[in-house]
Amino acid sequence: MESFADKLRAFAFALGLHLACILALLAGLWWTHETRTVVMPGPVIEASLVGPTAAPKPRSGRAKPAPAKPPKPEPPKPAAEPPRPPPTEVLRQDTVEREKVAALAQEKAAQEQREQEERIRQEQVELEQEQQRKLAEQRKQLDEIRKQRADAERKANIERERLAQLEDRNREKAEAQAAAETEQEAPQARTGAGGADDSLAARYAAAIQAAVTDNWNRPESATAGLRCVLRIAQIPGGEVISVTVGSPCNADPVTRNSIEQAVMKAAPLPYEGFQDVFQRNINFNFRYDG
Repeated sequence: MESFADKLRAFAFALGLHLACILALLAGLWWTHETRTVVMPGPVIEASLVGPTAAPKPRSGRAKPAPAKPPKPEPPKPAAEPPRPPPTEVLRQDTVEREKVAALAQEKAAQEQREQEERIRQEQVELEQEQQRKLAEQRKQLDEIRKQRADAERKANIERERLAQLEDRNREKAEAQAAAETEQEAPQARTGAGGADDSLAARYAAAIQAAVTDNWNRPESATAGLRCVLRIAQIPGGEVISVTVGSPCNADPVTRNSIEQAVMKAAPLPYEGFQDVFQRNINFNFRYDG
């Protein structure tokens, strides 16, 4: 770095150099403008004293020219106002603008109408789908109910069949037992009144025959010469518990069924006066001779 003494010497040198330049410039100007006229015999000679040419100004290595200031920008000129269109053009532009606005409004209304129709259509589709779902659910529930009813009916049929088979077995067992008892009691019944044809047992059998025949709705298939053994279970008083057509029997199923119904209609069977020959289980020979 430069010391203070160096800076002082440089400043003094520059100052002296500037003073010398100023003095030389003043001297040159003075000599240039000084003119002397000498009058001598003979032709006149005009002369002028020309001083020494001023020395050029020494350039300083340290002096720098000041930077030129940039010119100020000119303010922008105001934009020229566009010419106003004639009234006809203004009206035409207004009409075009109104038509554009009307077209946009019409398009917007049409778009809203389409959107509303689409919403209605979608709602209708959803409603139909919901109805279909409910119908399917109802059909499913009905099918389940039908299935449950069918299962219950099937089980009921199985139970009825089981009970019918059990009843048949019990009836067959009771009939077999009644037949055995009848075989044992028949000789006593026949000999109770001395064994004559007009015995009490014979009259008891005739009374039963008459009661059943009176209540018999004879089918057309019944023919003369019909003979069937009826197994009747009764209680004191003549009330019939059960009746079945046994064997032998030369009647068809329709006739057999009609004879069983006739016995049930004839109940109570004859009882008063026949207490001595009454039996809970009897094998009765039903006959039809036309």
